[in-house]
Amino acid sequence: MRRRAAVLCGAAAVLAGSLTAVPAEAGAPRAAETFDAAEPVWRKCATEHHPTLQCASVEVPLDHADPGGRRITLALSRVPHTAEKYQGPLLVNPGGPGGSGLTLAGFVAASLPAEVAAQYDVIGFDPRGAGSSRPALDCAPDHFGPVRPDPVPTTPEVERANLERARSFAEDCGRKYPDLLPHITTTEAARDLDVIRRALGAERINYLGYSYGTYLGAVYAKLFPERVRRLVLDSVVDPTEVWYDANLHQDRAFNDRHRAFLAWVARHDARYRLGTDPEKVEAEWYAMRAALKEEPAGGTVGAAELEDTYVPGGYYNGYWPYLAEAFAAYADGRNAEPLIEAYEDFGAVDASGDNGYSIYTAVECRDASWPRDWRQWRKDHWEVYERAPFLTWNNAWYNAPCAFWPTGSLRPVRVVNDALPPALLFQATHDAATPYRGAVAVHHLLAGSRLVVEQGGGNHGITLSGNDCLDEHLAAYLKDGSVPREGRGEADAVCAALPDPRPTTSRAAPATARGAALHGLLGFRR
Repeated sequence: MRRRAAVLCGAAAVLAGSLTAVPAEAGAPRAAETFDAAEPVWRKCATEHHPTLQCASVEVPLDHADPGGRRITLALSRVPHTAEKYQGPLLVNPGGPGGSGLTLAGFVAASLPAEVAAQYDVIGFDPRGAGSSRPALDCAPDHFGPVRPDPVPTTPEVERANLERARSFAEDCGRKYPDLLPHITTTEAARDLDVIRRALGAERINYLGYSYGTYLGAVYAKLFPERVRRLVLDSVVDPTEVWYDANLHQDRAFNDRHRAFLAWVARHDARYRLGTDPEKVEAEWYAMRAALKEEPAGGTVGAAELEDTYVPGGYYNGYWPYLAEAFAAYADGRNAEPLIEAYEDFGAVDASGDNGYSIYTAVECRDASWPRDWRQWRKDHWEVYERAPFLTWNNAWYNAPCAFWPTGSLRPVRVVNDALPPALLFQATHDAATPYRGAVAVHHLLAGSRLVVEQGGGNHGITLSGNDCLDEHLAAYLKDGSVPREGRGEADAVCAALPDPRPTTSRAAPATARGAALHGLLGFRR
Protein backbone atom coordinates (compact mmCIF):
# COMPACT_ATOMS: atom_id res chain seq x y z
CA MET A 1 0.00 0.00 0.00
CA ARG A 2 0.56 3.37 0.39
CA ARG A 3 3.78 4.16 1.59
CA ARG A 4 2.53 5.86 3.93
CA ALA A 5 -3.76 5.16 2.99
CA ALA A 6 -22.84 5.69 3.34
CA VAL A 7 -22.76 8.09 0.48
CA LEU A 8 -25.67 9.12 -1.72
CA CYS A 9 -25.90 6.76 -4.68
CA GLY A 10 -26.11 9.48 -7.30
CA ALA A 11 -23.05 11.32 -6.07
CA ALA A 12 -20.58 10.04 -8.63
CA ALA A 13 -20.45 8.96 -12.20
CA VAL A 14 -20.34 5.21 -12.70
CA LEU A 15 -17.88 3.76 -15.14
CA ALA A 16 -19.32 1.21 -17.48
CA GLY A 17 -17.66 -2.17 -17.76
CA SER A 18 -14.00 -2.95 -17.30
CA LEU A 19 -11.00 -3.39 -19.50
CA THR A 20 -10.25 -6.89 -20.69
CA ALA A 21 -7.52 -8.59 -18.72
CA VAL A 22 -4.58 -9.78 -20.73
CA PRO A 23 -2.15 -12.50 -19.75
CA ALA A 24 0.74 -11.64 -17.47
CA GLU A 25 4.10 -11.27 -19.15
CA ALA A 26 5.54 -14.47 -17.68
CA GLY A 27 5.42 -16.12 -21.08
CA ALA A 28 6.98 -13.25 -23.02
CA PRO A 29 10.38 -13.69 -24.68
CA ARG A 30 13.21 -13.31 -22.23
CA ALA A 31 14.89 -10.23 -23.58
CA ALA A 32 17.06 -10.25 -20.47
CA GLU A 33 18.78 -13.35 -21.85
CA THR A 34 19.37 -11.91 -25.32
CA PHE A 35 19.68 -8.17 -24.74
CA ASP A 36 23.24 -6.88 -25.03
CA ALA A 37 23.69 -5.51 -21.51
CA ALA A 38 26.68 -3.19 -21.30
CA GLU A 39 28.93 -3.36 -18.23
CA PRO A 40 28.24 -0.40 -15.92
CA VAL A 41 30.87 2.33 -15.68
CA TRP A 42 31.12 3.11 -11.98
CA ARG A 43 31.94 6.57 -10.65
CA LYS A 44 32.28 7.88 -7.12
CA CYS A 45 29.12 9.32 -5.58
CA ALA A 46 30.12 9.09 -1.94
CA THR A 47 28.14 10.74 0.83
CA GLU A 48 29.10 11.59 4.38
CA HIS A 49 27.50 8.41 5.69
CA HIS A 50 28.42 6.18 2.73
CA PRO A 51 31.96 7.13 1.69
CA THR A 52 32.50 4.16 -0.63
CA LEU A 53 29.26 4.47 -2.59
CA GLN A 54 29.58 4.36 -6.37
CA CYS A 55 27.00 5.13 -9.08
CA ALA A 56 26.38 3.99 -12.64
CA SER A 57 23.55 3.35 -15.08
CA VAL A 58 22.43 0.56 -17.37
CA GLU A 59 20.14 0.54 -20.39
CA VAL A 60 17.23 -1.91 -20.61
CA PRO A 61 14.49 -2.44 -23.20
CA LEU A 62 11.32 -0.47 -22.59
CA ASP A 63 9.48 -3.58 -23.80
CA HIS A 64 11.26 -6.82 -22.99
CA ALA A 65 9.28 -8.54 -25.74
CA ASP A 66 11.02 -6.17 -28.17
CA PRO A 67 14.68 -6.09 -27.10
CA GLY A 68 15.68 -4.24 -30.26
CA GLY A 69 13.25 -1.40 -29.64
CA ARG A 70 13.32 1.66 -27.45
CA ARG A 71 15.67 1.68 -24.47
CA ILE A 72 15.35 3.34 -21.09
CA THR A 73 17.98 3.91 -18.40
CA LEU A 74 18.13 2.59 -14.85
CA ALA A 75 20.21 4.30 -12.17
CA LEU A 76 22.43 2.00 -10.07
CA SER A 77 24.52 2.35 -6.93
CA ARG A 78 27.14 0.06 -5.44
CA VAL A 79 29.18 -0.50 -2.33
CA PRO A 80 31.88 -2.85 -3.68
CA HIS A 81 33.08 -5.93 -1.86
CA THR A 82 36.42 -5.79 -0.09
CA ALA A 83 36.87 -9.36 1.15
CA GLU A 84 38.82 -12.03 -0.70
CA LYS A 85 35.75 -14.24 -0.49
CA TYR A 86 33.20 -12.81 -2.92
CA GLN A 87 29.60 -14.01 -2.90
CA GLY A 88 28.32 -11.91 -5.80
CA PRO A 89 25.94 -8.96 -6.07
CA LEU A 90 23.30 -8.35 -3.40
CA LEU A 91 20.50 -6.32 -4.98
CA VAL A 92 18.38 -4.33 -2.52
CA ASN A 93 14.96 -2.75 -3.00
CA PRO A 94 13.01 -0.57 -0.52
CA GLY A 95 9.52 -1.22 -1.89
CA GLY A 96 6.96 1.29 -3.04
CA PRO A 97 6.32 0.54 -5.85
CA GLY A 98 8.55 3.41 -6.89
CA GLY A 99 11.00 3.64 -4.02
CA SER A 100 14.57 4.68 -4.81
CA GLY A 101 17.15 2.13 -3.76
CA LEU A 102 20.32 4.11 -4.41
CA THR A 103 20.93 5.16 -0.80
CA LEU A 104 19.59 1.88 0.54
CA ALA A 105 22.68 0.13 -0.81
CA GLY A 106 24.89 2.23 1.43
CA PHE A 107 22.62 1.69 4.43
CA VAL A 108 22.54 -2.10 4.01
CA ALA A 109 26.30 -2.32 3.53
CA ALA A 110 26.85 -0.23 6.66
CA SER A 111 24.26 -2.07 8.77
CA LEU A 112 25.24 -5.67 8.06
CA PRO A 113 28.16 -7.12 10.04
CA ALA A 114 31.30 -5.81 8.35
CA GLU A 115 32.65 -9.27 7.57
CA VAL A 116 29.37 -10.18 5.81
CA ALA A 117 28.92 -6.94 3.87
CA ALA A 118 32.54 -7.15 2.69
CA GLN A 119 31.72 -10.34 0.76
CA TYR A 120 29.09 -8.70 -1.47
CA ASP A 121 28.74 -5.94 -3.98
CA VAL A 122 25.66 -4.32 -2.47
CA ILE A 123 23.69 -2.96 -5.43
CA GLY A 124 20.94 -0.38 -5.22
CA PHE A 125 18.75 0.58 -8.15
CA ASP A 126 15.95 2.93 -9.07
CA PRO A 127 13.26 0.90 -10.85
CA ARG A 128 12.08 1.94 -14.30
CA GLY A 129 10.48 5.35 -14.25
CA ALA A 130 11.54 6.10 -10.68
CA GLY A 131 14.03 8.40 -9.00
CA SER A 132 17.17 8.97 -11.06
CA SER A 133 16.21 6.46 -13.75
CA ARG A 134 15.19 7.99 -17.06
CA PRO A 135 12.61 8.81 -18.15
CA ALA A 136 11.11 9.49 -14.71
CA LEU A 137 7.34 9.77 -14.35
CA ASP A 138 5.60 12.77 -12.79
CA CYS A 139 1.98 12.62 -13.84
CA ALA A 140 0.53 15.55 -11.89
CA PRO A 141 2.89 17.73 -9.86
CA ASP A 142 1.48 18.86 -6.51
CA HIS A 143 -1.34 16.32 -6.63
CA PHE A 144 -1.16 16.13 -2.85
CA GLY A 145 -0.87 19.84 -2.23
CA PRO A 146 -2.87 20.98 0.79
CA VAL A 147 -5.66 21.43 1.59
CA ARG A 148 -7.38 18.43 -0.05
CA PRO A 149 -11.08 17.57 0.27
CA ASP A 150 -12.12 15.59 3.32
CA PRO A 151 -11.45 11.94 2.46
CA VAL A 152 -14.71 10.74 4.03
CA PRO A 153 -17.35 11.38 1.33
CA THR A 154 -20.26 12.33 3.58
CA THR A 155 -21.86 14.45 0.84
CA PRO A 156 -22.17 14.04 -2.92
CA GLU A 157 -20.10 17.19 -3.38
CA VAL A 158 -17.17 15.82 -1.37
CA GLU A 159 -17.30 12.53 -3.25
CA ARG A 160 -17.37 14.30 -6.61
CA ALA A 161 -14.40 16.46 -5.64
CA ASN A 162 -12.33 13.42 -4.67
CA LEU A 163 -13.40 11.47 -7.74
CA GLU A 164 -12.42 14.35 -10.00
CA ARG A 165 -8.95 14.45 -8.44
CA ALA A 166 -8.52 10.71 -9.07
CA ARG A 167 -9.89 10.85 -12.60
CA SER A 168 -7.76 13.86 -13.47
CA PHE A 169 -4.60 12.17 -12.23
CA ALA A 170 -5.25 9.09 -14.36
CA GLU A 171 -6.01 11.21 -17.41
CA ASP A 172 -2.86 13.30 -16.92
CA CYS A 173 -0.78 10.12 -16.75
CA GLY A 174 -2.33 8.82 -19.92
CA ARG A 175 -1.72 12.06 -21.79
CA LYS A 176 1.89 12.47 -20.66
CA TYR A 177 3.11 8.87 -20.86
CA PRO A 178 1.03 6.83 -23.32
CA ASP A 179 4.06 4.86 -24.51
CA LEU A 180 5.49 4.20 -21.04
CA LEU A 181 2.49 3.21 -18.93
CA PRO A 182 1.91 -0.22 -20.53
CA HIS A 183 5.47 -1.15 -19.52
CA ILE A 184 5.58 0.13 -15.93
CA THR A 185 4.83 -3.24 -14.36
CA THR A 186 6.29 -5.63 -11.85
CA THR A 187 7.13 -8.23 -14.47
CA GLU A 188 8.97 -5.72 -16.67
CA ALA A 189 10.85 -4.52 -13.57
CA ALA A 190 11.73 -8.13 -12.71
CA ARG A 191 13.15 -8.61 -16.20
CA ASP A 192 15.14 -5.43 -15.64
CA LEU A 193 16.78 -7.14 -12.68
CA ASP A 194 18.02 -9.86 -14.95
CA VAL A 195 19.51 -7.33 -17.35
CA ILE A 196 21.29 -5.83 -14.33
CA ARG A 197 22.53 -9.31 -13.43
CA ARG A 198 23.97 -9.82 -16.88
CA ALA A 199 25.50 -6.33 -16.92
CA LEU A 200 27.23 -7.16 -13.63
CA GLY A 201 28.58 -10.39 -15.10
CA ALA A 202 26.95 -12.54 -12.43
CA GLU A 203 25.60 -16.03 -12.94
CA ARG A 204 23.16 -15.58 -10.05
CA ILE A 205 22.02 -12.75 -7.79
CA ASN A 206 21.35 -12.37 -4.10
CA TYR A 207 18.34 -10.21 -3.27
CA LEU A 208 16.98 -8.34 -0.25
CA GLY A 209 13.58 -6.73 -0.72
CA TYR A 210 11.37 -4.85 1.70
CA SER A 211 7.60 -4.47 1.40
CA TYR A 212 6.59 -4.27 -2.30
CA GLY A 213 10.19 -5.31 -2.93
CA THR A 214 9.18 -8.75 -1.64
CA TYR A 215 6.67 -9.10 -4.46
CA LEU A 216 9.22 -7.91 -7.01
CA GLY A 217 11.69 -10.46 -5.67
CA ALA A 218 9.14 -13.27 -5.73
CA VAL A 219 8.20 -12.44 -9.32
CA TYR A 220 11.87 -12.37 -10.34
CA ALA A 221 12.33 -15.76 -8.69
CA LYS A 222 9.35 -17.11 -10.61
CA LEU A 223 10.67 -15.88 -13.95
CA PHE A 224 14.33 -16.77 -13.32
CA PRO A 225 14.53 -19.39 -10.55
CA GLU A 226 17.89 -20.63 -11.79
CA ARG A 227 19.33 -17.12 -11.33
CA VAL A 228 18.51 -16.87 -7.61
CA ARG A 229 21.28 -17.62 -5.11
CA ARG A 230 19.80 -16.16 -1.92
CA LEU A 231 16.46 -14.45 -1.45
CA VAL A 232 15.47 -12.35 1.58
CA LEU A 233 11.92 -10.99 1.82
CA ASP A 234 11.16 -8.59 4.69
CA SER A 235 7.55 -7.50 5.44
CA VAL A 236 5.93 -9.67 2.86
CA VAL A 237 3.23 -8.72 0.36
CA ASP A 238 0.48 -11.30 -0.08
CA PRO A 239 0.71 -12.10 -3.82
CA THR A 240 -2.71 -13.73 -3.82
CA GLU A 241 -4.55 -10.43 -3.31
CA VAL A 242 -2.78 -7.80 -5.38
CA TRP A 243 -3.83 -5.07 -5.24
CA TYR A 244 -7.46 -4.07 -4.53
CA ASP A 245 -8.11 -6.61 -1.79
CA ALA A 246 -4.71 -5.95 -0.26
CA ASN A 247 -5.62 -2.32 0.33
CA LEU A 248 -8.92 -3.22 1.99
CA HIS A 249 -7.06 -5.54 4.37
CA GLN A 250 -4.54 -2.79 5.04
CA ASP A 251 -7.33 -0.45 6.10
CA ARG A 252 -8.30 -2.77 8.93
CA ALA A 253 -4.68 -3.36 9.93
CA PHE A 254 -3.82 0.34 9.96
CA ASN A 255 -6.85 1.06 12.10
CA ASP A 256 -5.61 -1.51 14.62
CA ARG A 257 -2.13 0.01 14.55
CA HIS A 258 -3.50 3.54 15.01
CA ARG A 259 -5.47 2.34 18.00
CA ALA A 260 -2.28 0.78 19.39
CA PHE A 261 -0.69 4.24 19.16
CA LEU A 262 -3.64 5.82 20.96
CA ALA A 263 -3.46 3.16 23.69
CA TRP A 264 0.24 3.99 24.07
CA VAL A 265 -0.68 7.65 24.50
CA ALA A 266 -3.16 6.65 27.20
CA ARG A 267 -0.50 4.64 29.03
CA HIS A 268 1.64 7.75 29.15
CA ASP A 269 -1.03 10.10 30.43
CA ALA A 270 1.46 11.64 32.88
CA ARG A 271 3.25 13.10 29.85
CA TYR A 272 0.45 13.83 27.39
CA ARG A 273 -2.54 14.57 29.67
CA LEU A 274 -5.06 13.11 27.24
CA GLY A 275 -6.56 10.56 29.62
CA THR A 276 -5.89 6.99 30.64
CA ASP A 277 -8.81 5.45 28.75
CA PRO A 278 -7.78 4.56 25.17
CA GLU A 279 -11.34 5.00 23.91
CA LYS A 280 -11.48 8.54 25.28
CA VAL A 281 -8.08 9.31 23.75
CA GLU A 282 -9.39 7.98 20.43
CA ALA A 283 -12.46 10.21 20.72
CA GLU A 284 -10.13 13.16 21.35
CA TRP A 285 -8.15 12.35 18.19
CA TYR A 286 -11.29 12.25 16.07
CA ALA A 287 -12.43 15.51 17.68
CA MET A 288 -9.12 17.00 16.48
CA ARG A 289 -9.82 15.65 13.01
CA ALA A 290 -13.31 17.18 12.99
CA ALA A 291 -11.94 20.55 14.07
CA LEU A 292 -9.25 20.52 11.38
CA LYS A 293 -11.82 19.60 8.77
CA GLU A 294 -13.59 22.86 9.57
CA GLU A 295 -10.48 24.99 10.09
CA PRO A 296 -7.20 23.59 8.75
CA ALA A 297 -4.21 24.38 10.95
CA GLY A 298 -2.12 27.12 9.42
CA GLY A 299 -4.22 26.84 6.29
CA THR A 300 -2.28 23.62 5.63
CA VAL A 301 -3.35 20.70 7.82
CA GLY A 302 -6.92 19.66 7.20
CA ALA A 303 -8.51 16.28 7.77
CA ALA A 304 -6.71 14.60 4.87
CA GLU A 305 -3.35 16.07 5.83
CA LEU A 306 -3.87 15.00 9.45
CA GLU A 307 -4.33 11.42 8.30
CA ASP A 308 -1.23 11.71 6.11
CA THR A 309 0.69 12.85 9.18
CA TYR A 310 -0.38 9.95 11.39
CA VAL A 311 -0.12 7.16 8.80
CA PRO A 312 3.69 6.87 9.31
CA GLY A 313 3.01 5.94 12.93
CA GLY A 314 1.42 2.79 11.57
CA TYR A 315 4.67 1.89 9.84
CA TYR A 316 7.10 2.69 12.62
CA ASN A 317 6.44 3.24 16.34
CA GLY A 318 9.59 5.32 16.68
CA TYR A 319 7.49 8.21 15.43
CA TRP A 320 4.91 7.87 18.19
CA PRO A 321 6.47 10.32 20.68
CA TYR A 322 6.51 13.12 18.09
CA LEU A 323 3.00 12.40 16.89
CA ALA A 324 1.80 12.31 20.49
CA GLU A 325 3.45 15.66 21.23
CA ALA A 326 1.64 17.26 18.30
CA PHE A 327 -1.67 15.68 19.31
CA ALA A 328 -1.38 16.81 22.90
CA ALA A 329 -0.40 20.37 21.98
CA TYR A 330 -3.40 20.76 19.69
CA ALA A 331 -5.80 19.21 22.23
CA ASP A 332 -4.51 21.59 24.90
CA GLY A 333 -5.54 24.99 23.66
CA ARG A 334 -5.37 24.42 19.90
CA ASN A 335 -1.62 25.00 19.66
CA ALA A 336 -1.17 24.01 16.02
CA GLU A 337 2.53 24.68 15.56
CA PRO A 338 3.75 21.19 16.61
CA LEU A 339 1.06 19.66 14.40
CA ILE A 340 2.13 21.69 11.38
CA GLU A 341 5.73 20.70 12.08
CA ALA A 342 4.72 17.03 12.31
CA TYR A 343 2.91 17.33 8.99
CA GLU A 344 6.02 18.82 7.39
CA ASP A 345 8.20 16.07 8.90
CA PHE A 346 5.96 13.09 8.19
CA GLY A 347 2.87 13.84 6.10
CA ALA A 348 4.25 16.33 3.59
CA VAL A 349 7.40 14.28 3.03
CA ASP A 350 5.15 11.43 1.99
CA ALA A 351 2.74 13.50 -0.06
CA SER A 352 5.39 15.45 -1.95
CA GLY A 353 6.75 12.36 -3.67
CA ASP A 354 5.09 13.07 -7.01
CA ASN A 355 7.40 10.70 -8.88
CA GLY A 356 6.97 7.94 -6.31
CA TYR A 357 3.18 8.23 -6.42
CA SER A 358 3.19 8.22 -10.21
CA ILE A 359 5.14 4.96 -10.24
CA TYR A 360 2.99 3.52 -7.46
CA THR A 361 -0.21 4.04 -9.43
CA ALA A 362 1.37 3.04 -12.76
CA VAL A 363 2.52 -0.31 -11.37
CA GLU A 364 -0.46 -1.19 -9.21
CA CYS A 365 -3.12 -0.07 -11.70
CA ARG A 366 -1.48 -2.07 -14.51
CA ASP A 367 -0.38 -5.13 -12.53
CA ALA A 368 -3.86 -6.42 -11.74
CA SER A 369 -7.52 -5.69 -12.36
CA TRP A 370 -9.40 -3.10 -10.30
CA PRO A 371 -13.15 -2.47 -10.17
CA ARG A 372 -14.12 -0.01 -12.92
CA ASP A 373 -17.57 0.56 -11.46
CA TRP A 374 -17.32 3.14 -8.69
CA ARG A 375 -20.38 1.68 -6.98
CA GLN A 376 -18.21 -1.34 -6.04
CA TRP A 377 -15.57 0.89 -4.44
CA ARG A 378 -18.25 2.83 -2.59
CA LYS A 379 -19.90 -0.30 -1.21
CA ASP A 380 -16.66 -1.99 -0.16
CA HIS A 381 -15.11 1.05 1.47
CA TRP A 382 -18.17 2.09 3.45
CA GLU A 383 -18.36 -1.46 4.80
CA VAL A 384 -14.74 -1.37 5.91
CA TYR A 385 -15.03 2.21 7.20
CA GLU A 386 -17.69 1.17 9.68
CA ARG A 387 -15.07 -0.93 11.49
CA ALA A 388 -11.89 0.89 10.48
CA PRO A 389 -12.41 4.63 10.05
CA PHE A 390 -8.81 5.81 10.42
CA LEU A 391 -7.46 5.26 6.91
CA THR A 392 -10.15 3.60 4.81
CA TRP A 393 -11.30 6.52 2.69
CA ASN A 394 -7.92 8.22 2.58
CA ASN A 395 -6.53 4.98 1.17
CA ALA A 396 -9.45 4.61 -1.22
CA TRP A 397 -8.70 7.98 -2.85
CA TYR A 398 -5.00 7.18 -2.90
CA ASN A 399 -5.77 4.19 -5.10
CA ALA A 400 -8.82 5.57 -6.90
CA PRO A 401 -6.94 6.52 -10.11
CA CYS A 402 -6.95 2.77 -10.82
CA ALA A 403 -10.70 3.00 -11.45
CA PHE A 404 -9.92 5.29 -14.39
CA TRP A 405 -6.52 3.99 -15.47
CA PRO A 406 -5.82 4.40 -19.21
CA THR A 407 -4.20 0.99 -19.75
CA GLY A 408 -5.59 -2.50 -19.62
CA SER A 409 -4.86 -4.81 -16.71
CA LEU A 410 -2.58 -7.83 -16.44
CA ARG A 411 -3.13 -10.97 -14.43
CA PRO A 412 -0.95 -11.20 -11.31
CA VAL A 413 1.97 -13.60 -11.48
CA ARG A 414 1.50 -16.85 -9.58
CA VAL A 415 4.71 -16.93 -7.58
CA VAL A 416 4.42 -20.52 -6.37
CA ASN A 417 7.91 -21.94 -6.72
CA ASP A 418 9.63 -25.24 -5.93
CA ALA A 419 12.83 -24.53 -7.87
CA LEU A 420 14.58 -22.16 -5.46
CA PRO A 421 17.22 -22.53 -2.78
CA PRO A 422 15.71 -21.84 0.66
CA ALA A 423 14.41 -18.27 0.86
CA LEU A 424 14.36 -16.38 4.18
CA LEU A 425 11.24 -14.40 5.13
CA PHE A 426 10.85 -11.87 7.96
CA GLN A 427 7.53 -10.62 9.31
CA ALA A 428 6.14 -8.75 12.31
CA THR A 429 2.85 -10.13 13.59
CA HIS A 430 1.13 -6.72 13.72
CA ASP A 431 2.56 -5.13 10.58
CA ALA A 432 -0.17 -2.92 9.07
CA ALA A 433 1.21 -2.27 5.60
CA THR A 434 1.78 -5.94 4.81
CA PRO A 435 -0.34 -7.93 7.23
CA TYR A 436 1.03 -11.14 8.71
CA ARG A 437 -1.11 -13.45 6.60
CA GLY A 438 0.85 -12.45 3.50
CA ALA A 439 4.09 -13.82 4.89
CA VAL A 440 2.39 -17.08 5.81
CA ALA A 441 0.98 -17.33 2.27
CA VAL A 442 4.39 -16.78 0.66
CA HIS A 443 6.00 -19.20 3.10
CA HIS A 444 3.69 -21.88 1.71
CA LEU A 445 4.16 -20.79 -1.91
CA LEU A 446 7.98 -20.89 -1.84
CA ALA A 447 8.99 -24.47 -1.18
CA GLY A 448 11.78 -24.78 1.37
CA SER A 449 11.47 -21.19 2.58
CA ARG A 450 11.86 -20.27 6.24
CA LEU A 451 9.78 -17.69 8.11
CA VAL A 452 11.26 -15.65 10.98
CA VAL A 453 8.54 -13.88 12.96
CA GLU A 454 8.87 -10.85 15.21
CA GLN A 455 6.24 -11.75 17.79
CA GLY A 456 4.24 -8.74 18.95
CA GLY A 457 6.01 -6.37 16.60
CA GLY A 458 4.10 -3.83 14.54
CA ASN A 459 6.78 -2.12 12.51
CA HIS A 460 7.18 -2.47 8.77
CA GLY A 461 10.68 -3.37 7.61
CA ILE A 462 12.18 -5.13 10.60
CA THR A 463 15.67 -6.32 9.72
CA LEU A 464 18.62 -3.94 10.18
CA SER A 465 16.42 -1.88 12.52
CA GLY A 466 17.98 -2.73 15.86
CA ASN A 467 16.52 -6.17 16.65
CA ASP A 468 19.62 -8.30 17.16
CA CYS A 469 17.70 -11.58 17.03
CA LEU A 470 16.34 -10.85 13.56
CA ASP A 471 19.65 -9.50 12.33
CA GLU A 472 21.52 -12.61 13.47
CA HIS A 473 19.27 -14.74 11.27
CA LEU A 474 19.85 -12.38 8.34
CA ALA A 475 23.62 -12.29 8.81
CA ALA A 476 23.88 -16.08 9.11
CA TYR A 477 21.89 -16.55 5.91
CA LEU A 478 23.98 -14.08 3.94
CA LYS A 479 27.20 -15.44 5.40
CA ASP A 480 26.77 -19.09 4.46
CA GLY A 481 23.12 -19.78 3.57
CA SER A 482 22.15 -20.94 7.06
CA VAL A 483 18.41 -20.95 7.75
CA PRO A 484 16.43 -21.87 10.87
CA ARG A 485 15.41 -25.46 11.27
CA GLU A 486 11.96 -26.09 9.81
CA GLY A 487 9.28 -25.43 12.42
CA ARG A 488 6.06 -27.27 13.08
CA GLY A 489 3.80 -24.23 12.98
CA GLU A 490 3.62 -21.17 10.76
CA ALA A 491 6.97 -19.81 11.95
CA ASP A 492 10.36 -21.48 11.80
CA ALA A 493 11.94 -19.02 14.25
CA VAL A 494 10.49 -16.40 16.59
CA CYS A 495 12.10 -13.22 17.88
CA ALA A 496 10.66 -10.95 20.54
CA ALA A 497 9.70 -7.45 19.43
CA LEU A 498 11.65 -4.46 20.61
CA PRO A 499 9.93 -2.50 23.39
CA ASP A 500 7.73 0.43 22.45
CA PRO A 501 9.41 3.85 22.61
CA ARG A 502 9.36 6.07 25.66
CA PRO A 503 7.90 9.57 25.61
CA THR A 504 10.42 12.24 24.83
CA THR A 505 10.58 15.93 24.09
CA SER A 506 13.95 15.56 22.41
CA ARG A 507 14.34 16.09 18.68
CA ALA A 508 16.88 13.28 18.59
CA ALA A 509 16.38 10.36 16.24
CA PRO A 510 13.32 8.33 17.33
CA ALA A 511 13.63 4.91 18.97
CA THR A 512 16.87 3.58 17.49
CA ALA A 513 19.02 5.45 15.03
CA ARG A 514 19.13 2.41 12.76
CA GLY A 515 15.36 1.98 12.84
CA ALA A 516 14.75 5.62 12.02
CA ALA A 517 17.33 5.57 9.25
CA LEU A 518 15.83 2.50 7.60
CA HIS A 519 12.29 3.83 7.73
CA GLY A 520 13.43 7.09 6.24
CA LEU A 521 14.73 5.10 3.27
CA LEU A 522 11.70 2.84 2.96
CA GLY A 523 9.28 5.74 2.94
CA PHE A 524 5.64 5.08 3.68
CA ARG A 525 4.31 2.85 0.98
CA ARG A 526 3.91 -0.83 0.58
